[in-house]
Amino acid sequence: MALLLSSLPLLLSATAPRSIRSFSARRRGPRILLCRAQSSSSKTDAAQVYNGVYGPWSIDSTDVREVFLYRAGLVTSAATFVAVASTAFLPEDNVVKSVISTYQDLLFSIGAGSLGVSLLLIHIYVTPLKRALQVLWTVGVAGSILVASNFATPADRGLVEFVVENPAAVWAVGPLFAALTGLVFKEGLCYGKLEAALLFFVIPSLLLGHLSGAMDDNVKQGLLAAWMGLFAVFAGRKFTQPIKDDIGDKSIFMFNALPKSEQEAVLRSRAMQEMQENNTDRSNP
Repeated sequence: MALLLSSLPLLLSATAPRSIRSFSARRRGPRILLCRAQSSSSKTDAAQVYNGVYGPWSIDSTDVREVFLYRAGLVTSAATFVAVASTAFLPEDNVVKSVISTYQDLLFSIGAGSLGVSLLLIHIYVTPLKRALQVLWTVGVAGSILVASNFATPADRGLVEFVVENPAAVWAVGPLFAALTGLVFKEGLCYGKLEAALLFFVIPSLLLGHLSGAMDDNVKQGLLAAWMGLFAVFAGRKFTQPIKDDIGDKSIFMFNALPKSEQEAVLRSRAMQEMQENNTDRSNP
């Protein structure tokens, strides 16, 4: 399900800015789209100024709030998933298992909603790719509601329990996890996180193994345990990153928000400035 996302190149970052600022700065050489912000030595007030592809930018209060919500969404999603998945390893007469099992569909809903918040705030340079993840999430949520109302409830089962007992239900809920797979792919690509890279393979492997019925239960439990551990580490480590990492090159998003005519004017201005700089370099060996 998530293999369609494997073609995404170095075009990704996270959490969306809102303001448009000046595009006066210039850069020499080829433009390379990176996930991390490149800092400069200058500062305005208490804010660090970063050199972007299209000019300088800095972090504002809106950026900080959205990064926090993006990360909080991931932590909440991971916590609810680990809680629900832990029932697969607890004894039948365990009190904790009984409590979680009673509320596992509620926990699933909270986790899915939290993932949706993160996908709303995630910032990817190519907007259609971001929209694709959001569409996958929407399809997965709709499929979950459909399975819960039309199949699980009439069978006197909860949604999570029904999906575990009926592998074909993965077709309906799977897109939700495909969206998660795309998100961890972005994180692994941008920041070189091992846990994110491993999740990119563990998530679809477990879902496809359950769907096909070809995977042994012990193997599925092993993959589930790996998913739990990796997801917890992945979400927890988000709060150890600098805020700027989850913003990316803000100048690119600011540029993309401009009208087409203004974008063309910016590009023409930059081309002329680079030409003048090249001429100056030639005249001053």
